[in-house]
Amino acid sequence: MSTPRPTALITGARRGIGKAIALGLAQAGFDVAINDLAASAELDATVAEAGALGVKAAAITGDVSATGSHERILDQAEEALGPLTTLINNAGVSVMNRGDLLDVTSESYDRCQSVNTRGVFFLTQAFARRLLKRQRPVELHHSIVTITSANAIGVSINRGEYCVSKAGASMVSKLFAVRLSNDGSGVYEIQPGFIETDMTAPSKARYDKLIADGLTVIKRFGTPEEVAKIAVTLATGGLPYTTGQAIAADAGLLTVRY
Repeated sequence: MSTPRPTALITGARRGIGKAIALGLAQAGFDVAINDLAASAELDATVAEAGALGVKAAAITGDVSATGSHERILDQAEEALGPLTTLINNAGVSVMNRGDLLDVTSESYDRCQSVNTRGVFFLTQAFARRLLKRQRPVELHHSIVTITSANAIGVSINRGEYCVSKAGASMVSKLFAVRLSNDGSGVYEIQPGFIETDMTAPSKARYDKLIADGLTVIKRFGTPEEVAKIAVTLATGGLPYTTGQAIAADAGLLTVRY
């Protein structure tokens, strides 16, 4: 009997870091369920690109902040691919407006919490319940990887609500790492720093100058593909005897220097 293929659901993956992770996993032999908020030509193109790598690829639409949709999202992913081995929590939003911490609105705060923290917690919970209910092939690594941010640790007072939400998501990862530690599932976190995406484009010129002046150790923006390499390593069990680790893909941004 042939070894079953690993399968992954990647949230918020029509472009940017999520897309790079989906394609990286497909290149590594994963069947992939590529989630986004709504159907679009861009989502279809990403699915087609993944499928062209010789694996199954499916578009799964749904809002991760709507906890009532989680079972449907997981059901549709498994109907398309079979039992999932991997969840990549990538979907996220930034602040509605950058500005003074004293001007943060409850609407922007709640939006960040809803998508970046609450959605991650309950989708991870729903996925973990599925893992624990079924027999799993021992030859396949089962994992949950959450993409947070360097702002889970580093303070950025012009987008405080985002920092709070990512710090919460970081704790979600640690909690589930401990809960699932004896059940054969690895739970990890990646904390990207300055990565070239549509989300960072509005502030890139400003940070390019700060990076050139020494803000980071490696003096450039990172790429989604570089984050994807880390996610693929984790999802394939490339870091054995580890769980709960937070890996900073931040060019040394958070490295203490003096």
